[in-house]
Amino acid sequence: MNNNSVRFSRTDSAKFFRTLNKRVNSYFKENNLSKTGNWRLHVKAVVMFSLFLSPYFLILSLDISQWWMLLLTVVMGVGMAGVGMNIMHDGNHGSYSSVKWVNKFMGGTIYILAGNVYNWQVQHNVLHHTYTNIHGHDEDLEAGRIIRFSEHSKWYRFHRFQQYYSVFLYGLLTFNWALTTDFTQTKRYLARQLSYGKMPSPVKQWSLLAITKLIYVSIWIVIPIFFVPVAWWKILIGFFVMHYTAGLILSIVFQLAHVVEKTEMPLPDDTGSMKNTWAIHQLFTTVNFSTKNKIVNWFTGGLNHQVEHHIFPNISHIHYSNISKIVKETAKECQLPYNEYKTTRAAIAAHFRHLKEMGAKPAVSA
Repeated sequence: MNNNSVRFSRTDSAKFFRTLNKRVNSYFKENNLSKTGNWRLHVKAVVMFSLFLSPYFLILSLDISQWWMLLLTVVMGVGMAGVGMNIMHDGNHGSYSSVKWVNKFMGGTIYILAGNVYNWQVQHNVLHHTYTNIHGHDEDLEAGRIIRFSEHSKWYRFHRFQQYYSVFLYGLLTFNWALTTDFTQTKRYLARQLSYGKMPSPVKQWSLLAITKLIYVSIWIVIPIFFVPVAWWKILIGFFVMHYTAGLILSIVFQLAHVVEKTEMPLPDDTGSMKNTWAIHQLFTTVNFSTKNKIVNWFTGGLNHQVEHHIFPNISHIHYSNISKIVKETAKECQLPYNEYKTTRAAIAAHFRHLKEMGAKPAVSA
C-alpha cells in the first residue's frame, strides 16, 4: 500500500474541525494577533542560537581545560536541540514569520544541525503530520528492527529488553542524520516522488546535500582539529557528545507525543480508508504533556502541546498555551478525546510502559 491510498473519512457529524477552526480564527481576530511568531520568539531565537554557537567559539578561542571543553559540548547539544525545536521547526512549518524568506532562512538552520530541509519536510510535514501513527506510513514509528513501537511491527526476541536499551539509542538521532539518514532518505523520497511543495530536481537535491554535508563537517570537525590544541580523537568525542545530548532530548520529546499508552495506532481498512477525519485522527494519535510547566513549554518550543500543533501546524508554538483551552473545550463538547499527561515524568513512564508492552511476545491468534 502506498501513502496515496490512505484516505481519511469526510464524515464529521459533530463538526469538530469546522467549529474549532472558526473559534481559533475568532481568537486571533478578536485579539488582533498574527498566527506567526512575535518578539517572544525572536528573543528565544537569540537565546537558543547563543546556547548552541557561543560554546563553539569559546572552545576555538580560549585556552581552557579539556573538561570545560567537554562540558561546553553538552551545552552545545542542549542549544542544538533548542534551535531544532523552537526555530527550525517553526521555520519549516511556515509559522516562524509572516515573511516567506524569513521562514525559509530559519528552516534552513537545519543545515547547521546536520539535517536537510527537503528530507525533514517530507518526513515530518508530509508523512508524520498527514499519517500520524499509521504503521507503514508515518516514518516516525520506524526504528529499523531494533525498537518495536507498534503492535503492527514484527516482533523479535530482543524486543523484550527494549524498555532498557532504547534510551541509549535515542541519543543517536542527529548523529545518524549527519552520517547516513539524509542520504538514504533522499534516495527513497526522490524515487517515490515525494515532496512538500514543488518537487526538487534530483541533481539539485543531491548537490545541495553533498555541499552542505561538506560544509557541516568542515565547521564542526575540520576547523576544531586545526585550531583547538587537543588530539583529533578528542574533537570527535566532543562532536559525538554534542550530538548525543541533542539526540536524546529530541527523541524523548518526540516519543512522548505519540508513542505512549494513551495514543492509538490505527490502520486503514482493506480499501485504504481510515475510520475518522484527519483532524479527529490527530486527537486519537497525539498527546500533550506537562503543559502547565513554563520551563518545559519554553524550551520544547510547544512540542509538549502536540495536540494543538498537529491540528494547527501553521500556527506558531508561542500561541499553543492560549488556543489549547479552545481545543480542549471543543473536543469535550464533541465527546472526543483530549489526551494529556500532567507531568513530563508521567509521560516518560507511559512511554516506557508502552515499550515494555510492545516488547512482550505477542499472543498467538486462535
